[in-house]
Parts: sequence; structure tokens; C-alpha cells
Amino acid sequence: MTGLHPPLEIEVGGRSATARDKADLIDVYRDAYEDKLSDPFLSDQRHWERIEGYASAKGYALVEGRITGYLVGYALGYRLPENATWWKGLTTPVDPSLIAEDGTRTFAVTYMMVRQKYRRRGYAKVLHDQLLEARPERRAALLVNPSNVAARTAYETWGWRKIGELQPFADAPVYDAMLKDLAPALKPR
Repeated sequence: MTGLHPPLEIEVGGRSATARDKADLIDVYRDAYEDKLSDPFLSDQRHWERIEGYASAKGYALVEGRITGYLVGYALGYRLPENATWWKGLTTPVDPSLIAEDGTRTFAVTYMMVRQKYRRRGYAKVLHDQLLEARPERRAALLVNPSNVAARTAYETWGWRKIGELQPFADAPVYDAMLKDLAPALKPR
């Protein structure tokens, strides 16, 4: 991608790319979450189980960023199905219309990470933009740990807004739930 040094080579894929690149994806995860892997919820095994679940969903997409063939980061997500359980862990009240899913409305960004050595160079923004640029959904959702100030600040700068707090699983942390409109002028309503 232009403007970054070294430039990031982008590959967009789906289920087959995810299966093919399992070892590299897990390696990036281990690097990015190095200090948190002792938490059972954040173990690389649980991470891969979640990825396999996301990869089997409709509208799944994976964007990988490489530098001379070396995977430095990735972003992935899937389209929330009708009556999705994504929002069930909300711990703050929100307008029910905000969380009603019809199977076409929302793309959930489930993971976006960059190896520690390659952070703060603009690579996460490239992965983010590539993942969302051609999505047919009207909006995107993600969860971010509120203690991850750098990520939360970046998301806000990129147009995300917090709608509440959400704990997706009983053993998971409580995250900030965020939404972002996706090119509303281009999306059919």
C-alpha cells in the first residue's frame, strides 16, 4: 500500500485462506497478545476455536497484511445473522432498534491485530479499511477492551462510536461495544 514503509502487501480471503494460513494467524495472535495468553479466554486455542466459528459464518472475510511474504497483521469478521446473539451480553441498556439484526445490516469485526514490532506505522488502519471498504452491510460492529486506550482512540478517530458495554461470554472481559456507519450514501436502506 502506498505511503507505508515498508509497504504492506494485502491479501483478501475467506475460509480457505484462513485454514491455509492457520499457523501464521496463530503466530501473529501469540505475538500481539503475548502478555495475555495465560488467561484461558485469551489462549491461542480458544482464539482459534472462535476464528473457526467466524469462518463458517455467512459474509466471512479475512484481510492479511504481509511484508515480503511475512504476515505482520490481519483483520477478520462476518455478517451478523438475523436475530444474532452478538448483542446478548450487553450490560448497559440501549434502544432495542439499535441491536435488531436482520441478517444484512451489520458486519462484525471480530479481530484486528498487528505484531508488536509493526505497530504505530499505519498498518492497522490499512487492514481496517481493506476489511470494510467493499462490505455490503450498512454498518460495522466491534468490541474493544476499554483499557486498550491506543486501539479505542484509533477506532474513535476512524469513525467508530461507543454504544455500551458488552461481555460476550461468561469468562470474557467486559468490552466497549462500538458501531461505525459504512458509506451510508452507497448502501441501500
